[in-house]
Amino acid sequence: MSGPVLAVDQGTSGTKALVICPERGVLGTGFAPVRPRHLPGGRVEADPAELYASVLDAGRQALAEAGEPVTALGLANQGETVLAWDPATGEPLTDALVWQDRRAEPLCSGLAPHAEELQQLTGLPVDPYFAAPKMAWIRRRLTRDGVVTTSDAWLVHRLTGAFVTDAATAGRTQLLDLDRAAWSPRALDLWGLSDEKLPSVVDAAGHVGTTTAFGPPIPLTGLVVDQQAALLAQHLTGPGGAKCTYGTGAFLLAHTGDTPRRGDSGLVACVAWRLAGRTGYCLDGQVYTAASAVRWLTDLGVIRDAADLDGVGGAVPDSGGVTFVPALAGLAAPWWRGDVRGSLTGLGLDTGPGHVVRALCEGLAAQVVELAEAAAADLGTPLTHLRVDGGLTRSALLMQTQADLLQRPVEVSALTDATALGAGVLARLGAEPGLTLPEALPEWRPSAVYEPRITADVAAERLGAFRSAVAALLERDKQ
Repeated sequence: MSGPVLAVDQGTSGTKALVICPERGVLGTGFAPVRPRHLPGGRVEADPAELYASVLDAGRQALAEAGEPVTALGLANQGETVLAWDPATGEPLTDALVWQDRRAEPLCSGLAPHAEELQQLTGLPVDPYFAAPKMAWIRRRLTRDGVVTTSDAWLVHRLTGAFVTDAATAGRTQLLDLDRAAWSPRALDLWGLSDEKLPSVVDAAGHVGTTTAFGPPIPLTGLVVDQQAALLAQHLTGPGGAKCTYGTGAFLLAHTGDTPRRGDSGLVACVAWRLAGRTGYCLDGQVYTAASAVRWLTDLGVIRDAADLDGVGGAVPDSGGVTFVPALAGLAAPWWRGDVRGSLTGLGLDTGPGHVVRALCEGLAAQVVELAEAAAADLGTPLTHLRVDGGLTRSALLMQTQADLLQRPVEVSALTDATALGAGVLARLGAEPGLTLPEALPEWRPSAVYEPRITADVAAERLGAFRSAVAALLERDKQ
């Protein structure tokens, strides 16, 4: 019988931890909040010490609740969050620049002549969302000391002393040769990072090192970027459907097999994971603000918290003509216009909180539809279904709106913490040689399936209103 594993998902607004047993399910859970700072000029920072402390806190909570030892540790990370740190002491030299941070925009503009080359080489558009621009900004503006890496490499070093990153996380930097899944000298040169000491790129499953940070020694055997962990947990291990995780942002991924699919729809081609030296690929699209947009409504006093979405939004039959483009941190894929601000239009004296809530749900769902249609265009075949996870999937209003606008079934994961579940799967794979991926994956089942309740014509009308509002924003920003 396989022993339980500790799976840790270090996210933007908190760290979740699960102790997972393949036979008995989740034995213990833990959560520790993280409070990123949203500053003027599109800056978003986090305290590295808080990130590390949250990993320890959440992990210890889960272990205490489980009350039994674990055989391995899996760690999922934010992907594009970066910092500089001292490899001799492990101490941070800068704050962590969170994936939403836009301060490296001027550096990206300066590389516009090489944008097509970089996208072809790495699969990623030149945008401050990815790690390399932030790494270059740190080197030019903050410090030349130590190493500058994504947050996972620092966390792993603090836990085990190893200096590694997995292939999927490396693929979020714009420094990885997508076809070879190895660091690209040309990309490093273009970003002015040729002299950097970079972590070794390793498989997502395998022995990285051993940590005593949680008490008794635990081997770290699973490493992956958060959205790819959720893709794995949703059993999307080959071409077909897609998954969307509704967290701080919303992230849609579709597996493309063992070949990167570079399309022209505005989605990102990237590494899904590398197992036993074999690289799988996926298409990736982002919505920068999902739960963070809900939190914005909460801060304004429109709702008390995310649990209010259904009650407040359900009090009215529709959005009352209100259209919300929740681009509160810019528009990501497929537009890649981080400079664009959001809009709330169609307001009247009869507009109430319920209309605004429904408009937000439609705005989030419409952006996910744009991503799904872009994925279908790049794959050359329509997506048959969408599997979803993340905290906002608890909102029946948002999930029904998603199914309505997508005109496809939306299958909600029975476990909202799919990212941690995926990290746990990889930890098992890395700890048990000979175990296959199908054997390591727990049975997948939905907690709910939402079918479309409106006609295709009505869905097209609502999507048309959203697209017109986006077009107006893009046109205004040209002027």
